[in-house]
Amino acid sequence: MKKPIIADISLLFVTFIWGMTFVLVQNAIDFLEPFAFNGIRFLLAAILLFLCLLIFEKSQLKQLNFKVAASGFFIGFWLFLGYVTQTIGLLYTTTSKAGFITGLSVVLVPLFSMFILKQFPTRNAVLGVLIATFGLFLLTMTDVTAMNIGDGFVFICAISFALHIILTGKFSHQYPTLLLTVIQISTVAILSMVSSFIFEDWKQSFREDVLLSQDVIIALMITSIFATAIAFFIQTNFQKYTSATRVALIFAMEPVFAAIAGYYWVGERLTYSALLGCSLIFMGMIFAELPVKKIPMLRKSKGLEG
Repeated sequence: MKKPIIADISLLFVTFIWGMTFVLVQNAIDFLEPFAFNGIRFLLAAILLFLCLLIFEKSQLKQLNFKVAASGFFIGFWLFLGYVTQTIGLLYTTTSKAGFITGLSVVLVPLFSMFILKQFPTRNAVLGVLIATFGLFLLTMTDVTAMNIGDGFVFICAISFALHIILTGKFSHQYPTLLLTVIQISTVAILSMVSSFIFEDWKQSFREDVLLSQDVIIALMITSIFATAIAFFIQTNFQKYTSATRVALIFAMEPVFAAIAGYYWVGERLTYSALLGCSLIFMGMIFAELPVKKIPMLRKSKGLEG
């Protein structure tokens, strides 16, 4: 099996994890403030990854220098900014609108890729992006209201997640995967913790009865191990074998998996519009994977045909 196919399957598995854990995160932040939750989640993941680095890839520490640290911090910053602006945006806008606007990173990635990575999407990829975007609209936009400040914050979130995808692809070619992932995740953990101390009632968040509640413990364990440590390691490791546009299309499946998880776990009903949206997102992803047929050049020289 070719590496691009393995990479796409691995990234789809990451998207599946994120979608399946969405309900867990929603339940946990009913008890624990969002920044505090992300701070603890990413800190646990950073510790786990660092232990793996010491045990299995200690030689990578010899490659630690300013460029590696700066690259990891830069990737982590955009990931953190995505979480921050999404959280702030949800205070002012609806979940459905936030889901659609965040999903616009599918459109932004190929646009940014042309300028930053000099990568131009294929015709099939462009059509796949358009199909998936319309599918996102049908899946998430249960209401259409006037634009507000929350939508602006969520759009910054979409830009941040798009840049995170692009920069991960750019730097994953240059530096050791595990070392780069540790720096990236540690950056998000530190910035989230600082944000919690500044913007949240951190004393309330770090109460023993809150941290030891069943919903919080389960959510933190599953998300820190699977949705953070394993997921971002896989993304950093395999994104070098595929294009940023294909990664964005694969990640567009997250709300589809989240909708499926919501249906089975908490009994959320899917409308016909949502089901059609799920189908279109899947079709867009598959369509982008199809090879582009090359149109043969016409032979104009005499004697070359017939």
